Amino acid sequence: MLPDPRDGLALIKPAVRGQSAYTLEASQARRKLNQNESPLDLPPELKRRILERVAAAAWHRYPEFAPATLLADLAQRVGWTADGILVGNGSNELIQASLTVLLEAGDVTVAPAPTFALYRLLTAVLGGRYVPVPLREDFSYDLDALVEAARRERAKVVVVNSPNNPTGSVLPDGAVERLLAETSGFIICDEAYQEFGGPTALPLLHQSSRLIVLRTFSKAMGMAGLRFGYGLAHPAVAKEIAKAKLPYNVNALTLIAAATALQDGAALAERVAAIVRERDRTIARLRTLEGLTVFPSAANFVLIRLHKVPARMVFQRLLSEYGILVRDVSAGAGLAECLRLTIGTREDMDATVSALEAILQG
Repeated sequence: MLPDPRDGLALIKPAVRGQSAYTLEASQARRKLNQNESPLDLPPELKRRILERVAAAAWHRYPEFAPATLLADLAQRVGWTADGILVGNGSNELIQASLTVLLEAGDVTVAPAPTFALYRLLTAVLGGRYVPVPLREDFSYDLDALVEAARRERAKVVVVNSPNNPTGSVLPDGAVERLLAETSGFIICDEAYQEFGGPTALPLLHQSSRLIVLRTFSKAMGMAGLRFGYGLAHPAVAKEIAKAKLPYNVNALTLIAAATALQDGAALAERVAAIVRERDRTIARLRTLEGLTVFPSAANFVLIRLHKVPARMVFQRLLSEYGILVRDVSAGAGLAECLRLTIGTREDMDATVSALEAILQG
């Protein structure tokens, strides 16, 4: 028998107990379109080279504390200085590290709503206050409202996810410049999906030390299972963020895989282009169906809103009758009756559109 949990729980911060953990319904399906993963695994030849290098590595030694060659290659890829680049166990770890060094008790994080749930959760865990700013009805950014909220709340941090998850919308041109000019806190640009479309804030790193840009290999690079992300900031700021990371936070296998994948940038870029083409084709097909709204997307997923039948019922029928697993986001703020569909292969998307058509026709 387990002991009474009340004594232990009483010592947990109330702000933490009031949050829901970031999680995902445990389910598998023949067509898995719920986690914004690439539908394409790494090429076999690239995998072979990675595994050869991993096998030759000294497993009894810690990985490099600061992987110099990988940082230099990343610096060349993005046009930034190597001492302003941090690597993480996915970009999520770098969101956590950035907020950890920025937020004190009572500090405010402002972010659009809806957006990635981790920003709210981490702000609460760190004792901060989270202020969501609704996107417009079509899920485009309301930049005036975002700036006004940041100024009114004296926000320590503004987090913008562009393309935004789960809506696929992007920041308008000049948005980050305006946020930097008209607010006084840090701007964190989470660009996990940037390779699929939309502008990047990277050039602005040369203009402000209050900017942090986050990227990942999980989406466009097709390496979600290996968990590698990187962050870019002024070198002095990166040095402070590094204090919130655990030592040797990225394992040797992942470091080797990331370094090897960077050498195949052209081949992986073509895969991204293929996903973008499939996204645009799928959006065009979905827009021929009656009973749903399809929102514009610059990411590797598309958000739909159902009008005739409940989203939860459609989610369950797609899974049970057609073996298609999508993401039910309908419980999120502003996302009533919405489902998010990751872009898979052409076969996956044809099957999904056909299944939705059959369900909507009754």
